[in-house]
Amino acid sequence: MTGGSEKSKMLTKYLYIVNKFPFSVSMLQIRAKSRVIALSSLFAALTAVGAWISIPILYVPLTLQTFFVYLSVLVLKRNAFVSQVVYILMGLAGLPVFSRGMSGYGALLGPTGGYILGFLVGSFVSGLFLERFSERRLSKAVSLVICVSIIFGMGWAVLSYWLRWDFNLAFWSGVAPFLPGDALKAFLALVLAKRIPT
Repeated sequence: MTGGSEKSKMLTKYLYIVNKFPFSVSMLQIRAKSRVIALSSLFAALTAVGAWISIPILYVPLTLQTFFVYLSVLVLKRNAFVSQVVYILMGLAGLPVFSRGMSGYGALLGPTGGYILGFLVGSFVSGLFLERFSERRLSKAVSLVICVSIIFGMGWAVLSYWLRWDFNLAFWSGVAPFLPGDALKAFLALVLAKRIPT
């Protein structure tokens, strides 16, 4: 009788754990989604703050926006683009979150619009890359190289259009002066990301 009682208790305990398991998984999924939403909102706000810290340089201002884009890629990976969707929507809604306090469609369609759209595309592509190859050595550094390349590539293309397709002028005024600084931003993002739990 004692053996049967012990088996009954074990079976009851097992069934309890099995029944609770889907609930536990659901709770973990909800927490994960909540974390992504919270961090995406945070990085959208930080990108906006980064735009307000601006130093005018010819056609394109020097800002801290890209630093927060790089950091969002390292922390959120494939979800990094969500923060940039929120950021762009804030600007389109009329909030002065773009560089020089700009907002609306004019900022996206202007000379620096390619950089803003590059934040979105760059974070999406590099985030997917990092999610796929996160276990590979130097994957984080490579993902940021991809992000930098897309942001400045799109920015260069749009700026060239506004400069009557003068690619040389667009490169030396909208790309080359910023690459050393962005290399430093990417390095600092790598250092800081190690201190943020993922």
